[in-house]
Amino acid sequence: MDREDREERTAAEPLSHDEFERVDMRVGRILSAEPLKKARVPAYKLAVDLGPLGVKKSSARITELYRAEELPGRLVVAVVNFSPRRIAGFLSEVLVLGVGDVEGRVTLLAPDAEVPLGARIY
Repeated sequence: MDREDREERTAAEPLSHDEFERVDMRVGRILSAEPLKKARVPAYKLAVDLGPLGVKKSSARITELYRAEELPGRLVVAVVNFSPRRIAGFLSEVLVLGVGDVEGRVTLLAPDAEVPLGARIY
């Protein structure tokens, strides 16, 4: 089964409003980005300021469209209530969200206006 088949099947499965509300998505600002050198697939180690939730770490496979030095200052959307996950020796605490383009490169999801850090996505 290829990725498109999985995405179509997943999109067709119903999700209750209560289930959606359990996913805690917040706005953050990238403070720093550096290569995650031990990663099998190129990735960055990000520090993301989530306002009242503090600064959290994330691993992000966004190296094809973004250079590390251009990421600090960018607003992002992150899922903050997934269990932390160790990736190539790095503890990723939040999942920064993105979407793949037709070539599979990931572009970041972000608000198009300045909003408070830590604001919840509904």
